[in-house]
Amino acid sequence: MIRSRLLIATALLLGLGVAAVAGEPVRPEVGKPLQAAQEFIRQKGYKDALAKVREAETVPDRTAYETVLIEQLRGIAAAGAGDQATAIRSFETLIAGGQLSPAEQLRFSEAIAELAYQAKDYRKTITWTDRYYKQGGTDARLRKFVAQAYYLQGDFANAAKELQDQIDAEERAGRTVPEEQLQLLASAYLKQNDGVGYAAVLEKLVASHPTPDYWADLIRRVTTRSGFADRLRLDVGRLALNAGAVNTSGRYVELTELALQAGLPGEAKAIIQKGTAVGVLGLGNGADTDRQKRLRDLATRSAEDDLKALPANEKEASAARDGTGLVNTGLDYIGHGQLEKGISLIEQGIRKGGLKHPEDAKLRLGVAYLAAGHKDKAIQIFRSVDGSDGTADLARLWILQAGRSS
Repeated sequence: MIRSRLLIATALLLGLGVAAVAGEPVRPEVGKPLQAAQEFIRQKGYKDALAKVREAETVPDRTAYETVLIEQLRGIAAAGAGDQATAIRSFETLIAGGQLSPAEQLRFSEAIAELAYQAKDYRKTITWTDRYYKQGGTDARLRKFVAQAYYLQGDFANAAKELQDQIDAEERAGRTVPEEQLQLLASAYLKQNDGVGYAAVLEKLVASHPTPDYWADLIRRVTTRSGFADRLRLDVGRLALNAGAVNTSGRYVELTELALQAGLPGEAKAIIQKGTAVGVLGLGNGADTDRQKRLRDLATRSAEDDLKALPANEKEASAARDGTGLVNTGLDYIGHGQLEKGISLIEQGIRKGGLKHPEDAKLRLGVAYLAAGHKDKAIQIFRSVDGSDGTADLARLWILQAGRSS
């Protein structure tokens, strides 16, 4: 993102003429060492170039134009040599002298901002970047490291504001925001203990640069907010499983037990089988492995018995006065992998009404739609989920997850 000192020196050298600019004369005793300095710069011999600049500087009674050329070449050679302080002083002297054209002022203002950043002079970086844009500069690259300058000098509020403005502009233009930019914004919010801002950035990260770690962090932050209903623990687990954010044996065991407690042995069996398939469960010996085996055997037996009872349960649910049984039986079918059958029953249950938690049913129907490949239907019903107890939060996260589905 930030050019190397060699690139800065090369860029500044382009277009720079010695002894024949605008027809102004340069005396041979000044012009000859400066021409040599320019050639050394082209060959990346920056220290030799600085020596030639000092030779030209010894000539008495220099004209204003000769001084301009000396400072230009001194600054360019110093930048190439990694002497940012000398380069900055020369370029500031040039700009203050009033001899540069507007285009040259822009070019040197940009160089000062970059060199100041390399020198870790973040205050000067910010000052000269601001001046560059006020002079009409348009290179968006500078905005990215002025935000870093704010961050590195501990001004996290201004860093966040600058980054948010940049990210908003990227999104308005339809461009994917770089992961590093979002990470820096997330860190700026964390430094200010702004959990809401941090979670908002995590949502952007899982939407454009999803990883299991981002998902795990986001899910944890959303589901530990005050007022999040404990009854949604299995729903949280379903999202984490789908996002690849379950990676410990303890979590797989917990979700398997939650599914069994919810009367969904088919789902419990599927969860523990997945944990085994990915190599998290069933490894080694000892009490934990024995417990996992007993749980797997229990889930398997319970799923077999439950599958036999499902037709009778469906009949009973259909005859009930409200839709609770239909929704629960539909979820049971889904746990056994019979998605379309389960979806139909949940839809019937929602239409029948009388549900204690209708938003839960809509959330779970959306999950089933997505699992069955009905992405548009899933997003539509997720957007309709309401409530302040966590259902709407989970639905919003499922929309982000749906964006990853083909």
